[in-house]
Amino acid sequence: MMSTVAFAEVPTPVGAFLLAVTEDGLAATGWRYDAETKARLVKALGATEIHDPDRTAFAVRELLDYFAERLRAFETPVDWRLTSPVQRQVLQALHRVPYGKVVTYGELARKAESSVPARGIGAIMGANPIPIVVPCHRVVAGNGLGGFSGGVGVETKRWLLTHEGYLQPSLLDL
Repeated sequence: MMSTVAFAEVPTPVGAFLLAVTEDGLAATGWRYDAETKARLVKALGATEIHDPDRTAFAVRELLDYFAERLRAFETPVDWRLTSPVQRQVLQALHRVPYGKVVTYGELARKAESSVPARGIGAIMGANPIPIVVPCHRVVAGNGLGGFSGGVGVETKRWLLTHEGYLQPSLLDL
């Protein structure tokens, strides 16, 4: 049976957000919602695009609830197929970092029981196909905020950490 993917665009305080949901769960999120991005995801997933608002409804509702401060832990099933086994191990450990908490790159490597060094953890965060739901914004450098990818920059990371009540001015003022 051919895999299928349904897309939804969700307006958020940090910009329009794309959700790509397969029959197995949420496979990708991000700030680029254009034909090229969708075509790249369809190809990477080995899927056919379908229009199915019912498939995306739960993930959309959870994301809206997160931004409305009614949700602290996502329950949307995740389809990890866009990750390698090493990435998946690290991202699944990250997925368990609670709302309003942060970990350093090194701490995340230890939590994931990974031999990947902190710099490699940063690369995995940069390649995270499911930002916000798999909260790479909760990973910080040992000496400050660290970076944030997705084409939105560190200001979005600051906003998300502030939204979650992580109020440590030494990090938020960087």
